[in-house]
Amino acid sequence: MTATMRPSPSACPACAAAPAAEALAASALPRAQIALSLPTIHCSACISKIERALAADSRVNSARVNLTLKRASIDAAPGVTAEEMRTLVEGLGYEAYELDQGTLNATANDRAGRDLLMRLAVAGFASMNVMLLSVSVWSGAEDATRDMFHWISAAITLPAIAFSGVPFFRNAWAALRNGRLNMDVPIVLAIVLAIITSLWETMLSGHHAYFDAAMALTFFLLAGRYLDHRTRAIARSAAEELTALEVPRATRLVDGVEDVVNVAQLAVGDLILVRPGGRMPVDGEIVSGTSEIDRSLLTGETLPVFAGLGQVVSAGEVNLTGPLTIRATAVGRETSLHRMADLVAIAESGRSRYTSLADSAAKLYAPGVHILAGLSFLGWYLYTWDVRTALNIAAAVLIITCPCALGLAVPAVTTAASGRLFRRGMLIKHETALERLAQVDTVVFDKTGTLTTGAPQVTNLDDLPREAVELALGLAQGSSHPLAQSITRAARAAGIVAADLTDLTEVPGYGTKASYMGQEIRLGRASWTGAQGRAETATFLKVADQAPLAFTFADALRPGAAEAVQGLMDQGKRVILISGDTTPAVEALATRLGIPQWMAEALPADKAARVAALTADGAHVLMVGDGLNDTAALAGAHVSISPATALDAARVASDIVLLGNDLAPIAAACVTAKSATRRIRENFQIATVYNVIAVPLAVVGLCSPLIAALAMSLSSITVSLNALRLR
Repeated sequence: MTATMRPSPSACPACAAAPAAEALAASALPRAQIALSLPTIHCSACISKIERALAADSRVNSARVNLTLKRASIDAAPGVTAEEMRTLVEGLGYEAYELDQGTLNATANDRAGRDLLMRLAVAGFASMNVMLLSVSVWSGAEDATRDMFHWISAAITLPAIAFSGVPFFRNAWAALRNGRLNMDVPIVLAIVLAIITSLWETMLSGHHAYFDAAMALTFFLLAGRYLDHRTRAIARSAAEELTALEVPRATRLVDGVEDVVNVAQLAVGDLILVRPGGRMPVDGEIVSGTSEIDRSLLTGETLPVFAGLGQVVSAGEVNLTGPLTIRATAVGRETSLHRMADLVAIAESGRSRYTSLADSAAKLYAPGVHILAGLSFLGWYLYTWDVRTALNIAAAVLIITCPCALGLAVPAVTTAASGRLFRRGMLIKHETALERLAQVDTVVFDKTGTLTTGAPQVTNLDDLPREAVELALGLAQGSSHPLAQSITRAARAAGIVAADLTDLTEVPGYGTKASYMGQEIRLGRASWTGAQGRAETATFLKVADQAPLAFTFADALRPGAAEAVQGLMDQGKRVILISGDTTPAVEALATRLGIPQWMAEALPADKAARVAALTADGAHVLMVGDGLNDTAALAGAHVSISPATALDAARVASDIVLLGNDLAPIAAACVTAKSATRRIRENFQIATVYNVIAVPLAVVGLCSPLIAALAMSLSSITVSLNALRLR
């Protein structure tokens, strides 16, 4: 039986090509690159949970979470918004904030570290090869063979040093051009003189060349420079991080129609819709809607505040429960968030004026080395009238006095101390942080999120009737309010099952209401439930005509907070508590921890001003904080610490990051810092003793440049071994 071939309907070429063209156009669209700040992640389990959830979304091509930066980088399909990804992550129980990818890209790559590592590798490889050739010369190679090895060494050394020594050449030239001296000037002179002397000896068929000394010198110094670099975190400005935290887009209302625009397009007077869960993109005034606002990151206030008609709001605050329409009163660089970024930038520039121990040593050391080498050359030339001998001795003096040991003195100790503190849960970010921490005599603590966890906990759940808790759980589990979430966590942990409620409604700014067995029940503010306000934090359950029941809350202490405060006081340090929270809350915590001095309801500028005033009075201030409201004070303090749960901007403004939740290591870190500073001074003393012994030998001509290089290497090893005593 023959099958009948049915003609298929013809199609025009354009119709046939349309699906393929659409697919090609879709693939040509730029993929969405989204960055989210995740301030509450704290372990590898958090990373795995978030990455798995993001990877399971068909719109996500790849997602990576960085624990150190507390940041998620998401590569998604075209059209996917940051808000969608943020909602997905928050559904897992983590805080998430959108970051401006363009701002972050400017400083995301550690080019300086990669550059130093590449130059160190080239110097190390060249040193090994030149040393092998030198061994052949030392073993007895003579005449043409010796000259050949010297020329091969020159062929390796000259391009290697030209490449590897760029950091020293650049810094030395910058110093000389500005009419000053730094540690790199004698370094460059020693390297250049060693090469010139070696080339001269090679051209004259001399017995000794010092290419190996020049290469070893470069390698040791680059190792010190790289160790120094590695003790710091990625060198981004806290002001740039604050800028990245700004909301990149906003919903503008034009004749009642919503229009999503970039924040840069907003102008004073525009009406902007901010939905629940969104951050304020500008400073403004509420013209429609009621809600509650979370100001904790900006002011440190523990509890959300009521937001209603006519109330002023600031950029960066989070809208919690109801949609708000605000009229912009300040946009762009005029917003409170940008003013805070300016405060941080000013404070950072002040900190950069700190002179490290190494820089102080360089001011005295560099001129002395140059004068000594110049006098050696002049004296030997006048004594022998032989330029070759005078140059060799001058080169030996420069090499033997080259500040290699001084260059390693600080980074070797800092690296050892950083490793010790890292094992205790602290990450040292700034190269002079330990030196400054050793000088601290005053410690200023923030409250919310620093000494406390920042999350309210129910304190009287066991004292309330079980039925009341069941009703409260039924009302609270559908709300995003922090107190409602606290009730939900505590009740579920106690095995409570929520009551079956109907007509559940959240009233923005007031609370949640529902029906239960024909009666209206409410959970929320005292005024809304007919209750009397209380001194402590509380929310109230109202069942029909019954008297309201209070659920009371307290902000739990962070682990190790009491031990840290007591440990610092035992060391004779002055401890001060400064917070944006209410006076009763701050006073209660200060009394609980035994802190004699405290300041409540402080704005970000107040904190920075208080730290500046303490500094002006001669105090060396350690600031410990975690929020955006702390960034200016963190950057302006003599030295600063942030917990790992802090927002990116606070962590970047800090010199030291606490990787765990425990504050106890802070007191121990101060002891370690003093010990590290003592080791640094010891290293300077070792380098000085070495110079006192070795320099006269070089000046009188008893040290060739090769012996000088070996002595210099020995001093560098001694300094490194002394630094390891910190472990």
